[in-house]
Amino acid sequence: MDDRGDETLLATLKRVAAVLKQSEIPFALGGSFAVYAHGGHSSDHDVDFLIREQDTERALEALVEAGFTAERPPEDWLVKVWDHDRLVDLIHRPIETPVTDETFRDTVVRPVDAIHMPVLSATHLMVHKLLSFSQHYCDFARGLPLARSLREQIDWDRVRKETAHSPYAEAFLVLLDRLDVVPYGPAGEEKEVMPVTTASAARSPHGQA
Repeated sequence: MDDRGDETLLATLKRVAAVLKQSEIPFALGGSFAVYAHGGHSSDHDVDFLIREQDTERALEALVEAGFTAERPPEDWLVKVWDHDRLVDLIHRPIETPVTDETFRDTVVRPVDAIHMPVLSATHLMVHKLLSFSQHYCDFARGLPLARSLREQIDWDRVRKETAHSPYAEAFLVLLDRLDVVPYGPAGEEKEVMPVTTASAARSPHGQA
């Protein structure tokens, strides 16, 4: 992330992580900077930390004491802190799923600009991205850089299993298959090729009756 805006966000990220570590508040880095920490690319530019709901007030108190400004938005799944004009989200219920100790076990410790911190796994990041798609928000362009740049670190069988209930996630996975990013089915599974029948050819605008 070479852009000056990203550099200042990175400095804010490091400050927040340092306060949470010093306060012994469990956390995991998520969002676009987690993709960056894994060596991938994201089209988003935000700072997201995952914390448990029971740690929310303690985290805000520690960050306010360190000079941040707290914000409690009407949404009940996160709180926010400001470092001047730079925003950090502290999320305790992403995609309607509470952050738990199990969430923190699905992390990898990565150096983020010389500070080591727990980072949400590439697989978990992909699941979060796919489950964020809905009829109100379905921008596949924001998921493609993540899938392409981290595909070798992602457990795609797990992604398919954990997003199987979402038609938007299914559509995205089919797109990845068509773009030759990853196959739609489990590894080694051959694609099913539908035969072209005489009747279907007749219905085709290029078919011969």
